Amino acid sequence: LAGNRKENSIRQLEHRISRLEGVLHLRKMITTSGGKLFATNGKKADFLATLKTCQEAGGSIATPTSPSENDAILYFVKSYNTYAYLGIKESLIPSKFQFLDGTKLKYTNWHSKEPSGKGEE
Repeated sequence: LAGNRKENSIRQLEHRISRLEGVLHLRKMITTSGGKLFATNGKKADFLATLKTCQEAGGSIATPTSPSENDAILYFVKSYNTYAYLGIKESLIPSKFQFLDGTKLKYTNWHSKEPSGKGEE
């Protein structure tokens, strides 16, 4: 009997999560790619505020590691007609970028003549 209640509770929670995800997707606040959930609150902020908001939500600032993840981030850029911060930074070598923790990028999708370090990469 206890097992049935537990299974029923799990099904109810899964249903509620599914409904919430559906609403957020309709409002263009979440999308998924590669097993990752990408989300936005739709607000404009500077890099440090964005980084803090992501951490407070239990996540991290987006770091695309594949074309499909890059497209997930681009989904928000197009939906909100704005830019997006990424979890990368310029290294000590000009025009060379790395993840915030210092590890080397394995996927890039730079515009022509980029990266320049001028914010339009």
